[in-house]
Amino acid sequence: MNKHHESTGPADSQQITLRGPAELADALPYLMGFHPDDSVVMVALHGGRGRFGGRLRLGIPRAPGEWGPVADQLAESLISGSERREGRPDGIVIFLCQDSPDGESGRLTMERLRPFAQSLRTACGALDVPVLEALCISDGRYWSYCCPDGRCCPDQGNPLAMPGTTVMAAAAAYAGIQVRGTLRDMEARLAPWQKPDAASEQQQALDRALPSLVPRILDERAKAEVAKETLALARTLIGRLGRTRPAPEAVSDFGDDQLISDDEAAAVILGLQDRETRDKAAGWMEGPDGLSALRLWRTLARRCVGPYGEHAAAPLTLAGWVSWSTGDEPGARVALAMALRADPEYTFAQLLHRACNEGLDPEMLRRCLRGDDGGDGGQEEATTDTEEGGPSAEAGAIRGPALHVRRVRPSANRERRRGSARGRRATDAAGATPTTGRPSATRSGTARTAAARPGTPTAGRRMRDVRRYGRRGTGTRR
Repeated sequence: MNKHHESTGPADSQQITLRGPAELADALPYLMGFHPDDSVVMVALHGGRGRFGGRLRLGIPRAPGEWGPVADQLAESLISGSERREGRPDGIVIFLCQDSPDGESGRLTMERLRPFAQSLRTACGALDVPVLEALCISDGRYWSYCCPDGRCCPDQGNPLAMPGTTVMAAAAAYAGIQVRGTLRDMEARLAPWQKPDAASEQQQALDRALPSLVPRILDERAKAEVAKETLALARTLIGRLGRTRPAPEAVSDFGDDQLISDDEAAAVILGLQDRETRDKAAGWMEGPDGLSALRLWRTLARRCVGPYGEHAAAPLTLAGWVSWSTGDEPGARVALAMALRADPEYTFAQLLHRACNEGLDPEMLRRCLRGDDGGDGGQEEATTDTEEGGPSAEAGAIRGPALHVRRVRPSANRERRRGSARGRRATDAAGATPTTGRPSATRSGTARTAAARPGTPTAGRRMRDVRRYGRRGTGTRR
């Protein structure tokens, strides 16, 4: 497991009383903003009446051998994070959400996950915070790991309430809270194309563009011109998308894909690997420009196919930033978690993910970006250090005119951690990474140049130089 965990901020001030496991299970999608399939969710409770506090979500580790260490880390993360924001929690509620492969063996899934639930309860108890309820939700039913009474918690489980029929559903509708579908659905909107023909054509376009763009980005005299071209093309595409009314969500992504050619997408994707260009693109974050830019960043993320999967970190981070800036925190956490899945060391995504989880107001960063947009959106820089091999600095460190992270000491175990993080399901919102079963892109073969065959160390190293350095010879990476 990598060190990114999803953790939402405190609950809204509106008070809703939930009684018993049934209402807790029904409330979960409203607490998270989506249905957290294939996830462990932990919710902190405060006070004698059990007020909801911070929430944390992680993809359920596939290997049972990981459950104990993961449980220890999750318990410590939720409790320490709660202490920073609202004080030490008085209790914790745990949800294990996973459907069975055949859709009919929920009870077997519940029993299989029981040791994980017990590890979580033990880990929280070891930190002197009791688990008041632990539920398994599978195949439209729920089970309690804490209640031994078969009269209210039978072996076959209890059916979940029909959507829209509960007190929580009514209160959420009144408050304007929407459930965004399943986590898998939200990730699918940002995942690389899977159709072989479309993916192959897009990869060929990236292969054509890379040999000419990478040397220019690495050339101090030419990189400014590349940035100008990238931002001008991105502005053109944003305008094109803005003139087209978005279709219903089910078909809107397909329509946006048709508006952007493979060569246009390749040019912007590669141009955004330069951090200064990406920072300027982050200035499109509000109003009509922000909504159209979000559509563009989603489209570009879907175009990072095949060996170019790591390139998706830039458009995914921009998508997460715009989502957060426009008030869509669940969408922001999903996009930022996928950015960290594409590149676990992408520092700008780490910072935004941490800041979103810590409940910071995005207006601080918006003010930074408004202050120096140069017509294209941009930002000045302030520094904040990160610890060796760790995620980002504390969210509260995001201040001053902008974000700029200086790496302190390289970690000897970086490659080992990177490899293990890549293959694991992660948490979607703040802090975690992979939660889908889709394999992440490998780091080899992510770059191609005219002088090197695709997938060779030389090609990969040159493209990583573009992503990691604002100027050649500096140690700054974002």
